[in-house]
Amino acid sequence: MSDLIQKNEISRRDFLKLSGKAAGIATLAYIGISQGWAENKTKINPQQLGLSESETDVLVIGGGMAGLFAAVKAHDTGAKVMLISKGRLGSSGETPFAKGLFVYDPKKEKLSIDEFVDKVSRSALGSNNAIYTRQMAEHSLKRVNELKSWGFFDSALYNESFNRPINERNIPVVERVVITHLIKENGRIAGAAGFSLDEEKMHIFNAKSVILCTGAGGFKPNGFPICDLTHDGTIMAYNIGAKVTGKEWNDGHGGQATNAADCYNGWHGMFDRKPGLTGVDVHHDLGVDLNYKAYVAGGPVQMGRPGMSNEQEAKGGPYVPAEFQKAGRPQEDSKNGGGPPADGKGPKDGERPRDGKGPGDGKDGDKGGAPGMNGVMVGGSSAGMSIHKSEGLVPINDKCESNIPGLYAAGDALGSYMAGAIYTQVGSSLTGSAVQGAVAGEASADYAKGVKLATISKTKIQEIQDEIWAPLKLKAGYSPAWVTQTLQGIMIPNFILYIKKEKLLQAALAYVEELRDHHVPLLMASDMHELRLAHETVNMITTAEMKLKASIMRTESRCSHYRLDYPEMDDVNWRAWINIFKGADGKMHFEKQAFGTWPK
Repeated sequence: MSDLIQKNEISRRDFLKLSGKAAGIATLAYIGISQGWAENKTKINPQQLGLSESETDVLVIGGGMAGLFAAVKAHDTGAKVMLISKGRLGSSGETPFAKGLFVYDPKKEKLSIDEFVDKVSRSALGSNNAIYTRQMAEHSLKRVNELKSWGFFDSALYNESFNRPINERNIPVVERVVITHLIKENGRIAGAAGFSLDEEKMHIFNAKSVILCTGAGGFKPNGFPICDLTHDGTIMAYNIGAKVTGKEWNDGHGGQATNAADCYNGWHGMFDRKPGLTGVDVHHDLGVDLNYKAYVAGGPVQMGRPGMSNEQEAKGGPYVPAEFQKAGRPQEDSKNGGGPPADGKGPKDGERPRDGKGPGDGKDGDKGGAPGMNGVMVGGSSAGMSIHKSEGLVPINDKCESNIPGLYAAGDALGSYMAGAIYTQVGSSLTGSAVQGAVAGEASADYAKGVKLATISKTKIQEIQDEIWAPLKLKAGYSPAWVTQTLQGIMIPNFILYIKKEKLLQAALAYVEELRDHHVPLLMASDMHELRLAHETVNMITTAEMKLKASIMRTESRCSHYRLDYPEMDDVNWRAWINIFKGADGKMHFEKQAFGTWPK
């Protein structure tokens, strides 16, 4: 033991002190660095960390499509606005990958708005919030026309077009700052706190209102561009009492089996395409049918063009309404849902992709669909993410407002159930982010007009400082990379995350609770980048706990949630969403909210 301590350069006193912090740590240290335990050779002096404080009316967190419109519309409504982004405006998160925008033009569409909303509800098996479905369609044309005026459709890169309306309004943008805490004082939002990736400095942003445009997230899987999204906004809001929802649903994007981590080439030119428009064509896409086939018949799965014979046809599995089963297409293959064309060519601005059924449907000369559609396909490339707009903060009205006064959310940070628990309309996610960002921006600015700036106590600031810098101050502990890899091994297997049964969900939950209780307090960081990873790892672990517990609670199969032990849909007991909140006891609590209602 003493030789091990000297080798790792941990003093016996520090070793014993750490041993007292968490049960069983001596055993883990004895096993050695191979188990993730090591000395923290920090490159930063924790005593020399700086502090910056700012004030604004509306604080927008996130620099994607929702954040852009939130900042612009809050400013135009008369508020002083500041935008904070973990990355670069228009160049981080999922926004730069998304290339299709749904637009409802009443002069061109055959379906009325009412018919469109009803059809989405049928595809979503009742799980959509029809108010947000309608809102997206009704406001889509205005948002698209604004994007055109900013030059959005002229380039495959979005930073320049995003900066145009921001610079015209002189809205301050702070980039490469990681927000880790939302601040609540006297029952309402008071701002946010985080740290810079480029300076050894903590930031306090005092604000009358906050809009979370932080996207969704995953468990940092390979093959899909969500690796810098880790549910940060959702978990920050949960920690101050906000209700969140949608954790049992699953995004079903797959990836290519060969070079699965090669996201750029795997998506066949998607990143180089200019954005385009899509019209009305309601689908029932990107659930877990591929995952079920792989579970039953073995994976990876050989995919072919829609309509081709499929030797791996699997009986049973996730239910697809007959209305949405494509003619000549095996049920398990109906997942194009906006995937990229293999030839790297997209629709021209103003055109629908191909015949309006989304790129990759195998028609009109299209050479293939999403990665692997003409080859070997593997799942799990978006592991940890729910269906777009189906997870995030629970809205209490149609203004994107949460149950915390002054706290709003938009885009994938808002559990609006705009499309329900399945993908129903190609291009609606990016358009929905634009629409909801605008709605939240106007609503938060109006709210800010009626309140005074709250005072953030020095005690609160000190508590947040201690929590933010804690990983830098540990003498030894677990690296966030090692803990993340452990979490991925627990959560990403097909028979845990996608094809579910209670015994395995409970087993995975025991592991996740171990990470929560004994590894999170000992996450260490040696520099600002690793500090970011440490905080992201905590958010992913909390998300994993939510996903497992919500999946256990929903004792049915519906849309993108599939239970082997409850394979049928249960409309008697489960025409309801699951909301999650932190109780006064600090524990995770769950409640049902009936479809078509607002929370209590």
